[in-house]
Amino acid sequence: MRSLIKRHKLALSMLILLIISVLMFASWSRMRLNKTGASSESDKDVKAEREGETLLACPGRVEGASEAINIGAGADGIIAEIRVREGQQVRAGDVLAVIDRQDLNAELGAARAAAESARQSRARLIRGSRDEERQQAEAEVNAIEATAKQAQLRYDRTERLFRQGVIAEDLRDEARKNLEVAQAGLRAAIKHKELVDAPPLPEELERARAEVHAADERVRNVTERLGKTFVRAPISGRVLKTFMKPGETFSTFTPQPILSLADTSSLRIRAEVDERDTGRIRTGQRAMIQSDALEGQKLRGRVTSIGSEMGRKKVRTGDPAEKSDRDVLEVLIDLDEASAALVVGLRVTVRFLR
Repeated sequence: MRSLIKRHKLALSMLILLIISVLMFASWSRMRLNKTGASSESDKDVKAEREGETLLACPGRVEGASEAINIGAGADGIIAEIRVREGQQVRAGDVLAVIDRQDLNAELGAARAAAESARQSRARLIRGSRDEERQQAEAEVNAIEATAKQAQLRYDRTERLFRQGVIAEDLRDEARKNLEVAQAGLRAAIKHKELVDAPPLPEELERARAEVHAADERVRNVTERLGKTFVRAPISGRVLKTFMKPGETFSTFTPQPILSLADTSSLRIRAEVDERDTGRIRTGQRAMIQSDALEGQKLRGRVTSIGSEMGRKKVRTGDPAEKSDRDVLEVLIDLDEASAALVVGLRVTVRFLR
């Protein structure tokens, strides 16, 4: 009996020692955890202090060095081809799409032919008659002049014979008539030669010049209309999205974009600051960018431009409690460094630091 009591006391003592040990270990673990937590909180405080105090936060979107540009065509017609694909990098002036206008190609050919004909007519007018025509006119003058000389000699001879009473008067009159006819023919031949050799009249040259100018203007007009069937990139950048495909009809009366383009050589953030907070923003102010797509990464930037006009909200966060009846001020933020996770149009949260 005494031995049993002794064993119970020993067991009770060991149990008490075990309980004390467990309590001491728990207390030590709690103290260590508190120290670790305090250290972590201290690190966060130091980091927060280094990053600066957040003045306000607002939504924003990622955009390129330029805003996205919706591009259409300057001519109506069916889209013949789209020469680019989404995500492709293009340079300013590159052809992005082509509108099918075969009728303009035919019209341009006719206009060019008419312009060439007008130029040739003006050149011929300036050059004057052909050498063959001049030679023929000169030969006619020489021939008629020889005939006129023979008629003059015949008339002189008949006149002497008439005075001597050898021939009758009617023979002399006939010789005179032949001389007058020959002289009239010579004068006509000389006039014709002068006309062949004469330079063009000023009014004829002006008319020819006007016809050439009108023909060239028609060519230029058709060329410009044909040039509008080629959709060219206004800037260098990346194709963000194509809205139409070959075979669809484009109309300038009810225009819709064929594709969108933006300069993505560098990315920036366009934030929308609530009208109540516009006085807390300044140029050069530091900002921090956050997004779920960044997986906890925080990007830094600096305010480079503040809008000069209030506008309506364009960036929606999806929160049902979000106010949509307030105006906002757009603020541009340049990033210190880019991230592969950023794409044009991505919604982000912008924290403006003190």
